[in-house]
Amino acid sequence: MSFDADELERKVAEAGRVARVVVAKTRGSTPREVGASMLVWNDGESGTIGGGALELQAIGGARSLLESSSESATLIRQYSLGPGLGQCCGGAVTLLTEIFDRGGFDEAKKGVARTGSFARHAEGSETDPPNAVKRALRRIGDSRGSMRSTLVAGWLIEPVRSPERHVWLYGAGHVGRAIADVLGPLPGFRTKWIDVAMKRFPQKCPSNAEISVEKNPVDAVDCAPEAADHLILTFSHALDLEICGRLLERPFRTAGLIGSDTKWARFRKRLVEIGHPESSVDRIKCPIGNPALGKHPRAIAIGVAASLLADPGAWPQTGETGH
Repeated sequence: MSFDADELERKVAEAGRVARVVVAKTRGSTPREVGASMLVWNDGESGTIGGGALELQAIGGARSLLESSSESATLIRQYSLGPGLGQCCGGAVTLLTEIFDRGGFDEAKKGVARTGSFARHAEGSETDPPNAVKRALRRIGDSRGSMRSTLVAGWLIEPVRSPERHVWLYGAGHVGRAIADVLGPLPGFRTKWIDVAMKRFPQKCPSNAEISVEKNPVDAVDCAPEAADHLILTFSHALDLEICGRLLERPFRTAGLIGSDTKWARFRKRLVEIGHPESSVDRIKCPIGNPALGKHPRAIAIGVAASLLADPGAWPQTGETGH
């Protein structure tokens, strides 16, 4: 897991003061790994450190820290995952709870800019990183984000999260909304959500989704990163076909089209007729999701998310899912 500065900044802007609870150390069997985190504010929370009694106590401790401190503050505490918590994991978890206001976040952001990681002393009072921490920071910098969060010489070091998958989602109908909602809490995804009018989007969108109103959504295709995943599910078959055609003129990671086998047969024939090689056309997978899960928008969305998480090229190609 890694430090999501964007999500923390958004929540600080909304709530003013936010507690971030992060797993700093584990021993034995534990529900989550080092670096797993959640955000807590006065009337809500997001993310998870494993659920159950551990998370309930962590939320209570975070809210107490928010109430008792008017400034940035930290708390570190170890929990044994045994009878005392009504759990039987048998391990132990050390949680670091930190309070962020605007000033505290800005200070953390400066440190991130210097080192490329979020590093701070979790145990002890040493304010200058010892050599062991400096070496770990260099390793994280050299690894280009592949290193995991770690506790070194009393310092918790978290790589900074950057989007691993850029998903371009065309259409804000029932299935588009379901996909955006399912991808919203998943780490490492950023969604560019495209439709023709703002009124087609829900009033509240997932925090990782960037809304883009385009008179002609086809033009948005040219702005996508070459490694983006594209999901095409607009209100118009003609528009779907045009987006598919434009997409085949440029690089992309994966592409999925909502529809039936019949719809895809017609699209495939037309795309080949206008000059696209069959091998290129067959990179577009239709239908999207997992037909075995059914046609409910949420079921389609779960299948789409599972395919993206498991294998970027593994899209089911039989059955009916949509118009």
